[in-house]
Amino acid sequence: MDEGRLQDILLRGAHTRVLVVGDFVLNQRMLIDPSRIEYAEETGLHAHQVVAVDLYPGAAGNIAAALRAFGIAVTTLGVIGDDGEGYELRRHLRKLGIDERPMIIVADRYTPASIQPVIAGGTPVPYEQERLDIRTRTPLAASATTTLIERLRALVTQVHAVIVVDHIPEEECGVVTSRLRLEIADLSLRHRDVWFLAISRHRIGLFRHVVVIPCARECVRAVYADDSNNPPLALVGQAAEQLRRRTGKPVIVTLGLRGMLVVHDQGMNHAPPIPINGPINLTGASDGAVAAVTAALCAGATLDEAVELGNLATAAAMRRTDVTGVASPDQIIAVWWAYHKGE
Repeated sequence: MDEGRLQDILLRGAHTRVLVVGDFVLNQRMLIDPSRIEYAEETGLHAHQVVAVDLYPGAAGNIAAALRAFGIAVTTLGVIGDDGEGYELRRHLRKLGIDERPMIIVADRYTPASIQPVIAGGTPVPYEQERLDIRTRTPLAASATTTLIERLRALVTQVHAVIVVDHIPEEECGVVTSRLRLEIADLSLRHRDVWFLAISRHRIGLFRHVVVIPCARECVRAVYADDSNNPPLALVGQAAEQLRRRTGKPVIVTLGLRGMLVVHDQGMNHAPPIPINGPINLTGASDGAVAAVTAALCAGATLDEAVELGNLATAAAMRRTDVTGVASPDQIIAVWWAYHKGE
């Protein structure tokens, strides 16, 4: 892809609208100053002092943020609790310019939250502690799914793409239930001018009639009894082909430092990674790749061009120092220039 084509795809992608459906999480990074430690008089236990709190949308929220960084108009649809975490999640989505009004608020569920304590002054500086996860671990009420589907049917006519994000480990306890997957499959067949894409940590093999975007491990695990972290590329390709036959749609696999792979009717293409000099931050990089692929497809790019843009977005995200993995078009172009100048 030359610079002109890259600029054209990024420009066209910025004039599209995408709906993100699924599990939204409020990420909370809490910086603890060990020099300020106190003790509880009642128990004598440590009372760790939080000196800074960084809140940002996670899971489906990070996908939405990555799309917004491309200039895409983003609407979000999920189920959250009537609680402080839900308020903060919606507030931070709005700060990013994301339309969060369709979100469904229910009183008897927690807003999923992930609390990450971080110790200041450690080696490396800072260093993370064990994470705390908050979520409802009972099945989503049928009434909430009904409302979700009604809003989804109305919104799908207003967008160029729908991204489904299945993040909650417990089956039927998140937004993406078996009933919603059936609805997504049906909508994909009825709205052929809309791209439908899905990501899922645990159930990527259950989607039909949508473009699935697993990582290598998720791809192989969905087909074979293999849960290794870094499966051989040949095995990933075989699993991706099996997923393509199941879904009836192309399969795109994020490979991290090994690039990306796409399997479609014309065959298989392994897009090698963009070389990166210096420290690498893998956190959130795959979300940036998903956003880039979606932007490219909405802009009329081919699948092969989409994974090439995904690789550029991955490289740009890996060079960032924050935890979101969100890369802007300017950063992607900078990566393209750095790569081609080095040739």
